[in-house]
Amino acid sequence: MSTTHPTGPDAAGPGDSSRTVREAMADRLLRAATRSGAQLVSEAAVLVQGAAVLADPIAGAVYSTPATAAADGVHAAAHPQDHPHHVQRPAAGAVLVLHPAPTMPAEHVRLVATTTAALLEVRGQRAAELRAEQMRLHSTLLRLLLAGHTTSVTDTVRAGGLTHVTLYRLTGPDIPTAHQVLWRAVRPSLAGHGGACALIGEVDGELLVAELHHGSDDGRVLRLVSRVSERHNLLAGLAGPLPLAETPTAHADAAAARHSATPAHRIVPADAVGTPQLARLLPPGPYTAWARSVLSPLTPDHRHLLLVRLRTGSAPRAATALGLSPGTVRTRLRGVAALLDADLDDITVQAHLLLALRAPTRGDGQGEGEGEGRPKSDRQARPETLPGGILDTDAARTWAVGLVGELEPHLRIALACWLRHHARTAPAATELHVHRTTLTTWLTRCAERLGQNLADAAVRAELHLALEATAKDGDDPRALPRRGGRTYRRL
Repeated sequence: MSTTHPTGPDAAGPGDSSRTVREAMADRLLRAATRSGAQLVSEAAVLVQGAAVLADPIAGAVYSTPATAAADGVHAAAHPQDHPHHVQRPAAGAVLVLHPAPTMPAEHVRLVATTTAALLEVRGQRAAELRAEQMRLHSTLLRLLLAGHTTSVTDTVRAGGLTHVTLYRLTGPDIPTAHQVLWRAVRPSLAGHGGACALIGEVDGELLVAELHHGSDDGRVLRLVSRVSERHNLLAGLAGPLPLAETPTAHADAAAARHSATPAHRIVPADAVGTPQLARLLPPGPYTAWARSVLSPLTPDHRHLLLVRLRTGSAPRAATALGLSPGTVRTRLRGVAALLDADLDDITVQAHLLLALRAPTRGDGQGEGEGEGRPKSDRQARPETLPGGILDTDAARTWAVGLVGELEPHLRIALACWLRHHARTAPAATELHVHRTTLTTWLTRCAERLGQNLADAAVRAELHLALEATAKDGDDPRALPRRGGRTYRRL
């Protein structure tokens, strides 16, 4: 933004006495600081007869006069050596960048920069005093949202028509610092921003961000969360957009997705885990019919519990994601296993159930609860087996070969054995007749060759399906040629 000012006694110029110039300049900046930070930066631009930008390392340009100087100011703050004619001062966690007119005296420009930065610091300290109360309010609103009190939250948030939520759950080594940085970058307001409202708070030791909007977001919060995650080594799960009433579901889905996050991919959407690529390649007719039949005994709550368990990889992690006790989750999972008549710890069952939950029939309402109490003889499909031929298509084989086709035979055998033993190294090493250290080394090579995170339960399920689809006659632990006891000889 820019502001014009009339000439007069207050409009001190370079030709006035030093004392008059300093007093007039300080008075103008002080009056501007009492109005807003944007007005203060604008006044600084007028006084140097050039441009002024307050650049934040995460948010970019906070204030800029003129607006067209924003990109140049952000670049100057990041690479000062490339902009020797700009004057910079740290200010309130950001950088004040002034680009004065060539005719402005250097001493005058330095004085404007120093005074403006000091006033921005004062404004920042005042904002910090109020920030603690605002943060507590945001955390309270987030807890109300998770508890299902959406009306209370929307009544507090002064932006009508907000119907959906996009949720981020972040963990990392220094959540409080990341919280402060993200707060300054997002500048959340209960009055909303561009038809949306962001709530940011620390809940149960993690950073929670809920963006309330009209059904789709503009990506602003995602970009800021991504930058903060990269800078502060955070891992995040993203869920949504979902209706506000489904915020607890989004909360659990985001935690499940976060288990797939790695330093290379710090933010993982909930719909990016659970064999999504293979599901699109399967023949829709038999695949969807099988999925509907397999899941027919389960209610929507059962399906969500099962999906979170399969994504997180264990009952305790699922309990954390769902906000329940591990005992409660284990009890409910036993009920799900009884309805499906399946072993939920079996890797084949897990992989097939993830495929079933990914089928297009999920959420269409068909079969929801209709199978509870139904005789087992009426069930047309079981999760242990897929319909004949759906993994024998050229598309499925191409997917499987592309995923695991580059593995050497001994790595294929070791990985398949490890997966069958629920990703436990000791029993897999015993069956393979190799030392645990040897198997750990092989698994590390598998992860490097595949470019996959083997700690991710959804990735393990995908790899199991790919190994099954490309299985060879020699893929057996007993087929490993040996030399001298446990020493393995490369094929």
